[in-house]
Amino acid sequence: MSAAAGHRHSPVSAPYSAAAVIDIGSNSIKILVATRLADGSVSALRHHTIDSRISAGINQAAPRLGEPGMEAGLAAIQELLALAAGYEPAYIALVATSAIRDAVNGAEFCERVFRATGHRIRILSGEEEANLIGRGLTSDHELAGLRDFQVFDLGGGSLECLRFRDRRIERAISLRLGCVRLTERFIADPRAPLSPAEAGAIAAHVRAEVTTAFPDLATPGFDAIFAGGSVATIRAIRGIRDGVPLVNTTATVTATEMRALLARLAPMTLAECQRVPGLPPPRADVFRTALVTLVTLAECAGVETVYHTFNNLRWGVADELLPPVVR
Repeated sequence: MSAAAGHRHSPVSAPYSAAAVIDIGSNSIKILVATRLADGSVSALRHHTIDSRISAGINQAAPRLGEPGMEAGLAAIQELLALAAGYEPAYIALVATSAIRDAVNGAEFCERVFRATGHRIRILSGEEEANLIGRGLTSDHELAGLRDFQVFDLGGGSLECLRFRDRRIERAISLRLGCVRLTERFIADPRAPLSPAEAGAIAAHVRAEVTTAFPDLATPGFDAIFAGGSVATIRAIRGIRDGVPLVNTTATVTATEMRALLARLAPMTLAECQRVPGLPPPRADVFRTALVTLVTLAECAGVETVYHTFNNLRWGVADELLPPVVR
């Protein structure tokens, strides 16, 4: 269990309307408790992540959620609901993405969660997920100066790709390129070092899928924004190296930095990767796959420097839930 990204504020008693959003992903389960400020923006009161992989076997033709994964997932959801209770949220939403969307027994897990918590899970389509990610990232004030940009949100089961022109979504697609899915498909033994052949196969597959879906990806004048836990992990590793808290690390990541980190981790065993400061041990088996994917995306987009944002799916759902400001 890990709090990879958690602002630990105490519940506030001021008159505000809060929303709690739990994102049930393939590789982790996250919560955002947020409110709307007077300027209309969504502001986080608390966010927290639990590394709880419910998606083992996601690359199978008919993926099925295993009993251990469902038990761990339910326990994580209950823990996060208890965390949110102190904020007395007026709105609570549980949303699920690729792992439950693709699982043949996803409905069984949703029913189990409902019986235990009283909350229904909203299973997002790939298009809904991508659009809500786009809605969320526009709340990141650090990106307010960007007008034309492309967004890549890498999860465990899928990769969401969006293009914004003049800060409006022009295109949104979901690709089955999540790091858990690709690890299961291309890595013979996640406990062993990553071989050049495996890295090359992952890169070739990602490049083919992305450029087919996004043939004009390398359009001049478009910035690139990366989101997802793997990019946060890159910043966390850098922050520990530099003695800087994650939230205070620079929000830009370079392809050179990602290649150097991949070159450092590829020869390691899984046990060695799990001891790297800043790399959550439950994420270590898929992190090198994620790095290959992210480097390939930067190359396909023709960019050296990318921006990172924490404000993705949960922020978009919160923006959808919270009433607009009455002016």
